[in-house]
Amino acid sequence: MDERYEPAAIERAAQRHWNDHRSFAAKEDPARAKFYCLSMFPYPSGRLHMGHVRNYTIGDVLSRFARMQGRNVLQPMGWDAFGLPAENAAMANGVAPAKWTRDNIAYMKKQLQALGFAIDWEREIATCDPSYYRWNQALFLRMREQGIAYKKTGVVNWDPVDQTVLANEQVIDGRGWRTGALVEKREIPMYYLNITRYADELLGDLGTLDGWPERVKTMQANWIGRSEGAEVAFPLADDARAIATDAAPLKVFTTRADTLFGVTFMAIAAEHPLALAAGARDPALQAFIDECRRGSTMEADVATMEKKGRRTGLHVLHPFTGKPVEVWVANYVLMGYGEGAVMGVPAHDERDFAFASQNGIDIVGVVRSKSGAYQQVVAPWIDAYGEHGITMNSGEFEVSNRRRRSMRSAPRSRKNLWAVNACSSDCATGESRAKDIGAVRSPSFTASTAVKCPCPKINYRWFCRKTWCQTAVVIRSPKMPRSGKSIVRLAVNRHVAKPTPWTPSSIRRGISCVMRVRTRTSPRSMRVRPIGCPSINTSVVSSTRSCTYSIRASGPK
Repeated sequence: MDERYEPAAIERAAQRHWNDHRSFAAKEDPARAKFYCLSMFPYPSGRLHMGHVRNYTIGDVLSRFARMQGRNVLQPMGWDAFGLPAENAAMANGVAPAKWTRDNIAYMKKQLQALGFAIDWEREIATCDPSYYRWNQALFLRMREQGIAYKKTGVVNWDPVDQTVLANEQVIDGRGWRTGALVEKREIPMYYLNITRYADELLGDLGTLDGWPERVKTMQANWIGRSEGAEVAFPLADDARAIATDAAPLKVFTTRADTLFGVTFMAIAAEHPLALAAGARDPALQAFIDECRRGSTMEADVATMEKKGRRTGLHVLHPFTGKPVEVWVANYVLMGYGEGAVMGVPAHDERDFAFASQNGIDIVGVVRSKSGAYQQVVAPWIDAYGEHGITMNSGEFEVSNRRRRSMRSAPRSRKNLWAVNACSSDCATGESRAKDIGAVRSPSFTASTAVKCPCPKINYRWFCRKTWCQTAVVIRSPKMPRSGKSIVRLAVNRHVAKPTPWTPSSIRRGISCVMRVRTRTSPRSMRVRPIGCPSINTSVVSSTRSCTYSIRASGPK
């Protein structure tokens, strides 16, 4: 035994032994429990640093501990070899990106092997190998075929020096983390993954995760971020319509439909087409838009930044009152959230309150406190302003103090609203469709509530579906579709039958179809009327004591 410790010789001999005996190669062994340890792949930037040593030492300790416990361990290694630095190095040094990347991988591999990590090098991969990324491409194509991957334009952080997109985390104080250049906001076409289609399933299954801390499950639920509310369309006023490239209404999503009558301004993102059109004729506004586009796109940053805005001189129309609502460009509105527009309700939203107070915008209260915490919305802001209460200053939806039966502003109901955005599609296709508005605790809901659409070609009817006055509006255009399932509904007294399997073409040919309707109670008289197709003839064929009725419907021959 040598008296002196020679680390280089000893480690060299140990590593030669490991290699000769394939000590860290994973082998199939059903008799032993498996342990898979995968550390984050390093980017082959050229040299290892202490961050790499720390990261892979932790993984190696876990792997060796599991091996000492008798487990069958697999600890592979790979290289995250696609990235911008390879292109930059190629341009700066006149070296092909492939050669630069491969040379770095070879050098860094020797460094990792010298550290003596228990890595199964027979499982080594590099993401720049066609044999690897062909599977990325195959998975992406499958997702695109299924509609999970789709293409649309979006606003990104653009580094003008590196000529590439930066993640939000790579933008530091408005500059690119590598070049230091001022980052620009650009709208470019790109692909998205439609993970929102799985939101309900993910939320529902969080409750099945036994043993997970509630704190972690709450974080997951907040990350999914499911919101329930209504989409409201504000038609463009004449001044906005004159410069807009698209005359479509300005759409917003809100979880507080009960505050709609409190809208006193509309805020749009700097990248919104309406903002760009207004900026083209107003240099001061364009300068503000350019300033906004250099800001962060992270919601966390936007929430804490100073709220700034500038008038566009344009207006939209309130969907209920028809009054003009001023449009502002605001730095706190993100183009990637919804359609890049939010309605400003300063009386009942803290952010809108601060913005309106700073810019001299009217503040109109439309929800009265149930607890009597306030009588009027005045500065400074208190949390009670944002709480749910009883509607007031809301036109026909205002609740009188003298009436015990009141329509309450509920956080999850889309009451007294219908989707105006159905107008454009209905006019074009001729479809009829029923729009469920939600539960409304109001005995005075009238047909006039439904007639709130800028399209004169659409006809509307309303009916009360359930005992608690859940309302629905049937939207019908002049012509019915020629194919597909009919959405014709039948109103039987105050009960509505489910959509029938009839097709419009069958009804036109005079073919009689019989459907069965089961009502909640047995009415004294049976009145049947079609909703959605006035040419349908209906009659009650038979009835039983079990509140089941057979109804025949036929169209003109």
